[in-house]
Amino acid sequence: MGTGKTTVGRQLSRKLKMDFYDSDRVIEERTGADIPLIFEKEGEAGFRKRETDIIDELTRKDNIILATGGGAVLNSENRNHLVNRGTVFYLKSNLKTLIERTSKDKNRPLLHADEPAETILKRLLDERGPLYEETADYTIETANNSIHGVIQAIIKSL
Repeated sequence: MGTGKTTVGRQLSRKLKMDFYDSDRVIEERTGADIPLIFEKEGEAGFRKRETDIIDELTRKDNIILATGGGAVLNSENRNHLVNRGTVFYLKSNLKTLIERTSKDKNRPLLHADEPAETILKRLLDERGPLYEETADYTIETANNSIHGVIQAIIKSL
């Protein structure tokens, strides 16, 4: 959350002339509801089921750039699809940068709890970080890197 997956994915897809998909946006388009509403009506479990179905579908496509939601790695089925059907980049950032990037965003239901965003983001990093590392073919630092720099690092890795 806040590492630049969607922004980098869009620009990388233009540069490489590949189709771009954001799994969260696909879910919103298909349901006609935004992510916070899906969380409200179906809970996180309902959203995660939808996410798994979409990731399964999208990872079957060839020559695409796919940005997944930050929690997609929580599901082993998602991790397997990502690892076995593509090249995975972990866009990694530090806590301070993530707080700055997400502080004003109202479309992040996991950050709208009774805890401070910093506490939530730290917990998410601790929980998800090892899964990102396990799933990724490459890790790219985004905290002190421009979008152009991130894209260049991805292209160089490929």
